[in-house]
Amino acid sequence: MNRRERRKQRREKEAEERLADKHKSAILRYLRVAPRKVRAVTKIIRGCRVEQALSILDFTNRAAAGPLAKMLRAAVANAAASGDIDVDTLVVKEIQVNQGPTLKRFIPRAMGRATPVQKKTSHVSFLLEERS
Repeated sequence: MNRRERRKQRREKEAEERLADKHKSAILRYLRVAPRKVRAVTKIIRGCRVEQALSILDFTNRAAAGPLAKMLRAAVANAAASGDIDVDTLVVKEIQVNQGPTLKRFIPRAMGRATPVQKKTSHVSFLLEERS
């Protein structure tokens, strides 16, 4: 068995484990909000029931709250589409916020100078778990 076949078998095995597992996930990439600001919002909803987390996000006055709520609804829809999970018992098990690529721009300043501006992006991954 060569390397390519072993890699293919390993990927198939990992995919089966993910399907058999009671965890459902969703990934949001290239969110144009700095990771530090997204982490402040995700800290609030970590460990909450999905229904409670959505209501918290609806009333959170932060730029990251809207996209996170949209992504949480997508994760719930992914879990419901699999068919074997009760949506009412889902809990936000884990949220991971990582830094994405930084857009580097310049802003004009006095006396012909320019200063750099870093527009940071975030990658957010949700992991939902079924609890009774």
